Amino acid sequence: MIKYQLICDLSHEFEGWFQTSASFDAQNQSGLITCPVCGSANVRRALMTPNLASPKRRRRPFADNISNPNASIDGMNGTPSSPSNRKKSPGSRDVASGASPSVTEINEAMAQLRQLQRKIKAEYRDVGTEFAAEARKIHYGESAPENIYGQSSDEERESLLDEGIDVVAMPWMPPEH
Repeated sequence: MIKYQLICDLSHEFEGWFQTSASFDAQNQSGLITCPVCGSANVRRALMTPNLASPKRRRRPFADNISNPNASIDGMNGTPSSPSNRKKSPGSRDVASGASPSVTEINEAMAQLRQLQRKIKAEYRDVGTEFAAEARKIHYGESAPENIYGQSSDEERESLLDEGIDVVAMPWMPPEH
C-alpha cells in the first residue's frame, strides 16, 4: 500500500491509501477521488517527505487500541489510556462502536479538525498559557470581548466552567506539512 498526501484545488489537504501509483492515477482520472472537505474531484498529489521506518515509527499504540471499545484517547496528547488509569477531563466522551472507523472516516475527521484549527488561528487571538486569566478578564468585563484561544490545564478549565465561563477543549493537530 502507498499513502499519498493529497490536495484539492481549494488547498484542502488529506491523505489517501492506494495499492499502486497506477491505481491512484486511474482512480483520479476517473474522478473517484474527492476532497473530504469540499467534495472537489480536482485532486493532485502534494509534496511529501519519505516515510522512513524508524524504531519510533514502528510502535503503533493508537492503531493497536483503536478497535478496543474500552480504550479512550487522552484529548491533550493523543495517547491511549486504559479505563483503570484514565483521568476524565470536563467535556470528554467515551465512544464505543462495534466497528473500527475506516481510514476515510479518520481522514475526514482530521480534515475537519484542521479546517477548524485554521479558522480559529485566523479569527481568534492566541493568548498562550494565559488563557484562563484572559478568559476571566473578558467574562468579568475587565477586557473588551474578543475571541481567544490558548492552553489551560484540566483544573483551570474546570474552574472556568464552575465560574460560568464557557470553554471548549479541542485536540490541536500538529502543523501541516
